[in-house]
Amino acid sequence: MIAMKNILVATDFGEAADSALRYGRELSGRFGATLHVLNVVENFYVTTFGAETYAAFVPDMQRELENTARKRLDEALIDSDGSGPATKAVVMTSGSAAYAIVDYARENGIDLIVLGTHGRGVLAHLMMGSVAERVVRIANCPVLTVRCPQHEFVMPDTLVASARA
Repeated sequence: MIAMKNILVATDFGEAADSALRYGRELSGRFGATLHVLNVVENFYVTTFGAETYAAFVPDMQRELENTARKRLDEALIDSDGSGPATKAVVMTSGSAAYAIVDYARENGIDLIVLGTHGRGVLAHLMMGSVAERVVRIANCPVLTVRCPQHEFVMPDTLVASARA
């Protein structure tokens, strides 16, 4: 039997991440697992050049990005009827989203990572890389990638009930 106690969904608040969150919620509910939802904010201390820019703007910009991410994460996780799984929302700052996701998973005993992916073409992949692909390669636990748009197996309860009737 597969036992999952902690499921991690990493989100960038995009459409693919929203699909991954639906899968993560459903799987967490079915396994009675805690759902961890992680947003990794880019670390501008690492990516910004020039001492003048750093001194004047970066700390304020970094705080604003983190605060905005926390608000968006809270909005994405609103559970109006309280029927969803136990959820832990986390915002981290890092220069590498893939390594931050894998480190969080390792440090928090995550049993499954769920990620959205855009399924970009070869040229776009070569130019931009893929966080999901890096996570699949370096994670110590299983990784479920949800392509957007995808074949949807998570359906609202009313559709499930009517399909059975």
